[in-house]
Amino acid sequence: MYFQQISTSVIDDESLPWLPFTPYSEGVQLKVFRVDPVRGEMILLLRAPAGLNLPRHHHSGALIVFTVSGRWKYREHDWIAGPGSVVFETAAAIHTPEALGHAGETLTFNVIAGDLSFLDEHGQVLAVENWKTVMQRYLAYCAHAGVEPMDISACH
Repeated sequence: MYFQQISTSVIDDESLPWLPFTPYSEGVQLKVFRVDPVRGEMILLLRAPAGLNLPRHHHSGALIVFTVSGRWKYREHDWIAGPGSVVFETAAAIHTPEALGHAGETLTFNVIAGDLSFLDEHGQVLAVENWKTVMQRYLAYCAHAGVEPMDISACH
């Protein structure tokens, strides 16, 4: 591919399905806009009902989270992110996300580089998610739901 063939493009939110984030959480859903195999990056929306906690995890790369709606925090920090907040994490961050109650659904826009390693209470890795597992999750969901998948790994 030549760089001249890559053009500015738009991905319509309505053209992509919400994916369940099982087995990590029954209540969390992902909408994946892009996975980049070269940089190991994922761009996605994450929505969670108020009061839901996600498993503790470790990031191997940097993460940027923009809060669209709701309120959330990491159990390990004293700040709270609300609508319009931007959270930037360095590589090697470990935390436990919590969607705060009484705020309705929490919706975040995430740019994630590298692996997310889900940890048990002793810090042992239970599972790893990355661009490839997210792509597999998307394709499996599309096959199961009878939805024609888009190439979310391509620059259009």
